[in-house]
Amino acid sequence: MIFAKRPMAGRVKTRLTPPLSPGDAAELYRRMLLDILAKCARMVGVDLLLFYEPGEGSGRFFEEAAPGWACRPQEGGDLGARLDSAFRLAFGEGYGEVAVIGTDSPDLPEEYVRLAFDLLDHRAVDAVYGPSEDGGYYLLALKQHRPELFRDIPWSTGEVLEHSLARAKAVGVRVELLPVWYDVDSIADLWRPGLAGAGTVAPLTAEFVSGLISAHPPDTPPPAGER
Repeated sequence: MIFAKRPMAGRVKTRLTPPLSPGDAAELYRRMLLDILAKCARMVGVDLLLFYEPGEGSGRFFEEAAPGWACRPQEGGDLGARLDSAFRLAFGEGYGEVAVIGTDSPDLPEEYVRLAFDLLDHRAVDAVYGPSEDGGYYLLALKQHRPELFRDIPWSTGEVLEHSLARAKAVGVRVELLPVWYDVDSIADLWRPGLAGAGTVAPLTAEFVSGLISAHPPDTPPPAGER
């Protein structure tokens, strides 16, 4: 499952504005989204579900951006409720293992996603989390619906993973962790060597970042409204 938003100025990557303009932040997000979709489309042996943030025109946008995918609107108030709803739906359709990722890690190694499913095959593992550097998680994989994991979590803070792991322990969910990765949430993240370096797995994102770096070297971030 991929959780995504329609790339609209002022609605995505707002922590990058400034120094990016809202339009450029939306273009960056659009490229990150397409890189993630392309990566997932190359995976074999998995079905692909896309859950998008509801809004006028969102359904049509994702039907065109992800042809052949099952695209559905997210349901629920906060992120926890939306994740709970998506996992409930996926398991209700008969899937035995389900993983969710977002769109903030365009160069996430594909092998991390595969590793999550491999770990779920172990009898002593109920859930797999992919820790992100900001204190959240970039992936969650489950072998059955566990709504308890989405309750009383301080979403959009640096304590999401800590509280999630404590919650899992409290309800007897056995957890394994993937290697740490990062979200693209700040200008500093755009300057990470691997994001636009040789061999990147996020070519559309890399093209945007390379243009940004060419115009504004890493020690001189772009002024507001410029790329």
